[in-house]
Amino acid sequence: MTQQHLYLVDGSSFIFRAYHRLPPLTDPQGMPVGAVYGFTAMLWKLIADLNKAEAPTHLAVVLDAGSHTFRNDMYYGYKANRPPAPEDLIPQFPLIRDAVRAFSVPCFEQAGVEADDIIASYAVAARAAGMNVTIVSSDKDLMQLVEPGINMLDTMKNQTINRAEVIEKFGVPPEQVGEVLALMGDTADNIPGVKGVGPKTAAELISEYGSVEGVIANIEAIRKPKLKETLAASVEMARLSRELVRLKDDLPLPAPLDELTLKEPPHEPLAAFLKKHGFRAMLAKLGSSGSNGPAPNTHRPSTAAAVEDEIAFTHADYETVTTLERLDWWIAEATRLGAVAVDTETTGTDQMRCDLVGISLSV
Repeated sequence: MTQQHLYLVDGSSFIFRAYHRLPPLTDPQGMPVGAVYGFTAMLWKLIADLNKAEAPTHLAVVLDAGSHTFRNDMYYGYKANRPPAPEDLIPQFPLIRDAVRAFSVPCFEQAGVEADDIIASYAVAARAAGMNVTIVSSDKDLMQLVEPGINMLDTMKNQTINRAEVIEKFGVPPEQVGEVLALMGDTADNIPGVKGVGPKTAAELISEYGSVEGVIANIEAIRKPKLKETLAASVEMARLSRELVRLKDDLPLPAPLDELTLKEPPHEPLAAFLKKHGFRAMLAKLGSSGSNGPAPNTHRPSTAAAVEDEIAFTHADYETVTTLERLDWWIAEATRLGAVAVDTETTGTDQMRCDLVGISLSV
């Protein structure tokens, strides 16, 4: 009997990658559809690639239902530093859900929790049912879930993330990733952590003491006076941060696992969706007789077919580096990867008169 294999797609990461990478497209009705087009092309490519290589038996897309979750109730500042979604992206969210349905792929979201929690709950349930699980994402929070039978797939790097890759990234195994994240905090999610403790120090502490609680219980044994003082003053924040990064993996499943069986995308609903929104290149690929419909409009020279070729773009997470320890970590990361792009941010374009604002590094 073929081993059942569930793929869980972190849909939110697809959406924002598509939105920030593709030009502003509109469909024949005048609706913005740049993110919709990119998401649809990425999902199409994922399904096609997996069917060639892995032959998944089950597939689901998981989205965030909204910005307020139980973590906001735990800590008022959780993700408070994030700007609202761009105005032209908001009307695209329902269309993206329509795209998933057009592929006949289950799509889940739940108010009060995050997509990561739904993914965690399905991953745990699938393993308990004897299935293998692949989480399609590069989200570091989801790396807590990696174990035998559960891995991750970073489609932008075409890289499988197993236990070894997690240890290389964090310096600890997956089961301790949450402990490290709690100590170092997360500027993207506004998780406080322990001020001044970066990933290297966090990994060293967790490797020695096992957990946040282990570190707290051994504060008096910390040899560095400044670190000892900082940890002693940050006990409650460390504990709060540990709960904020903990994935909720026991949610009631929105649908039983057998309803996630991967099906052949139905021709007519998919063709109708592509035609309605003017996705002519994909419609032609589908082999529809309606492929002569209008192509999406764009505010810069770029055909739909050219846009489709751009889907292999790079995922981007952003961090403001404010400590030497974080700068040292990024230098080490750039050294490990073997390449880094450098850009300067200035007050103007006149290189003789402008002032330096900052330096951007991309790895």
